[in-house]
Amino acid sequence: MTIASEAPARPKQKHSYSSDDIKRMLPHRWPMLMIDRAYDVVPGVSGRGVKSVSVNEPFFAGHYPDHSIMPGVMIVEAMAQLVAVVYVAEIIETAAAAEATGAPEGGGDPSASVGYLGSISSMKFSRLVVPGDQLTLDAKLGQRLGGLRQVSVRASVGSELAAAGSLIVTTGRKA
Repeated sequence: MTIASEAPARPKQKHSYSSDDIKRMLPHRWPMLMIDRAYDVVPGVSGRGVKSVSVNEPFFAGHYPDHSIMPGVMIVEAMAQLVAVVYVAEIIETAAAAEATGAPEGGGDPSASVGYLGSISSMKFSRLVVPGDQLTLDAKLGQRLGGLRQVSVRASVGSELAAAGSLIVTTGRKA
């Protein structure tokens, strides 16, 4: 009797992306580009990123001038942009695999596939983020719900948690 065995699933390769790579992946530009680097990105699954917080950020001029605090909404935006990098990395990987097999190229600008932030749930802020801090961002994509995707996100400074919660993002742009 012969038992057919399945080949073990190859773990997905982790990728790193510089700020220049991220500019090619996302439609965001200064002053709204909120991540400096992404690493340990498993396309379509998870990733980590870095946001170096500088006193020169434009929001510090008004939030608060005498006690600079990074607005929570900007922390959430940084986490959402990491989610977009993880999502676009999957699209790029799929296109590269199709091209390698001779399939017609999907083509186009990968940043055009970045969707929108649809919902923020259970977001808790537990530490102030100030100039000089380096935010470490984590994103783990969850289940798909039609054209939506659930995501678990975290931001920390060193070993201290700064924010954590759930997002729902669209998996494409609709006018």
